[in-house]
Amino acid sequence: MTTITDDTSVQAVGNILTDKSQPLKDRFRALFTLRNLGGEKAIDYISKCFDDTSALLKHELAYCLGQMQDKYAIDTLSLVLADCSQEPMVRHEAGEALGAIGAQESVNILKEYLNDPVIEVAETCQLALQRLNWLKSQEEENDLLPNPYKSVDPAPSTCKMDVEDLEKILLDDTLPLFQRYRAMFSLRNLGTTEAVKALAKGLKCSSALFRHEIAYVLGQIQSDACVDELKCNLQDKEENPMVRHECAEALGSIATPECTRILENYLKDEERVVKESCIVALDISEYENSAQFQYADGLAKMNNVAS
Repeated sequence: MTTITDDTSVQAVGNILTDKSQPLKDRFRALFTLRNLGGEKAIDYISKCFDDTSALLKHELAYCLGQMQDKYAIDTLSLVLADCSQEPMVRHEAGEALGAIGAQESVNILKEYLNDPVIEVAETCQLALQRLNWLKSQEEENDLLPNPYKSVDPAPSTCKMDVEDLEKILLDDTLPLFQRYRAMFSLRNLGTTEAVKALAKGLKCSSALFRHEIAYVLGQIQSDACVDELKCNLQDKEENPMVRHECAEALGSIATPECTRILENYLKDEERVVKESCIVALDISEYENSAQFQYADGLAKMNNVAS
């Protein structure tokens, strides 16, 4: 049962998230605080914000709901996936979040959008369904590479393979996307410079969804061995904004002085999602280079105000 103190904390942080006058970076920190607090009240506050004008924020709302793995969020995520007025990157993330929650009751809604006219949404739903199918039979695979990041991924890693073989699978556009995702997460879990360079080659593959996920895992690894490749996709105005946004956030996580200089160049980008990603990425970079205890500091800020 949620305590009164917890309810008060959720409400205080939730009020920051839902306050559109607050700086975006503060709302992001509040969002991740709610994700960590968990529970239905936190989900309710997160769900209230899908009418926001920021596609970036809404995308991150869906991501956090998926990472929380609480079935209570399924109805909200299903509505977002079905809402064709939402931006493609938001609908995509809602579909991925349903896969992350891993409940079989999501199968029907995901099947409805397997052939969505927005290719990123269609591919996401295909991946989510394959993850749900995999969850039913995962007891057959006991030798998977461990995930040091504790994230809920859209596909599991593979059994142990060397980097060269994983790279061949990763870059083969003729293979099913789920198989290539598995190679991607295996390379991430290895995390060596060789694995990072192999992953970075994926930023030139044909699927925008795939490129966006490559940038995401490179951000998780936080290796400066891929800065040039991330910069290349970020500065490409012909690149899908969803990919450019993820490249910006990855550079923020890597957080070197060079990454900061790159991000500062795109703070006024014509694409709102790219511009806002750079704002958030610079905040993440500042956190990575500070002595702050945690990025999701909504409670700490609330306590500072109270004192």
